Amino acid sequence: MIFDTHAHYDDIAFDKDRDALLGSLWERGIGRAVNIACNLLSIHRTIELAEQYPLLYGAAGIHPTDTKELDEENFEEVRKALAHPKIVAVGEIGLDYHWDEPARPIQKKWFERQLFLAKETGMPVVLHSREAAQDTLEMVKSAGGGDFSAVMHCFSYGVELAREYLNMGYYLGVGGVITFANGRRLKEVVSYMPLEQLLLETDCPYLAPVPFRGKRNSSLHLPHVIKAIAELKGVSEEEVKRTTWENACRFYRLSPEEAFCDRNAGEKR
Repeated sequence: MIFDTHAHYDDIAFDKDRDALLGSLWERGIGRAVNIACNLLSIHRTIELAEQYPLLYGAAGIHPTDTKELDEENFEEVRKALAHPKIVAVGEIGLDYHWDEPARPIQKKWFERQLFLAKETGMPVVLHSREAAQDTLEMVKSAGGGDFSAVMHCFSYGVELAREYLNMGYYLGVGGVITFANGRRLKEVVSYMPLEQLLLETDCPYLAPVPFRGKRNSSLHLPHVIKAIAELKGVSEEEVKRTTWENACRFYRLSPEEAFCDRNAGEKR
């Protein structure tokens, strides 16, 4: 079975066929998926979906580009969501300098607050970093660095920065970009890194792998990512599936055997 560690099934791109798609995942080889929230509304939708589908779990956090909606009062909604039994991580949180808004001080304030919330609750962290390599690394280290269990989602930097995170025991999230012709830097990172610190992800509906690039992504496209990783690492596709399943269960603190025993995992409640 395949574990998609980072999806956005609450996105409007799935409004027309969400139930049918999620209901088909189990029988098509997807044993688990984690829906990652981006804002307060997304947190509520993530919990709703995780309650409906046994194979679906969730992460609760505010994406850097949505931090403008946060204040002291509604920040408590994030804290409360983390107590839900199917919420397994804080995320996705971090810094995104691709856009001018929200201002960087706002992003940094709430990134730091959410890092310490993760530290307070002892939960793993899903990190987002776009065009903010140095600030992200500095803030993570100042907040405790190796004290966290974390994944660098959709890792887009080079081997040198990958080494910094891998040395802290972090995981790197790898998805469709590994199949892109212009994904040379990520291919170098995957070739360098231990398979035991790699997590499969889609970031769906975004970043569909070749041959679906430019179309809506879903967990069903992960076999193309697995094939590319297996070729780079010189191992079988089955080994990639098995190792990344174990990695994801370890990261999200889920039993590796539980889903295999649940014949109803793909059925809506």
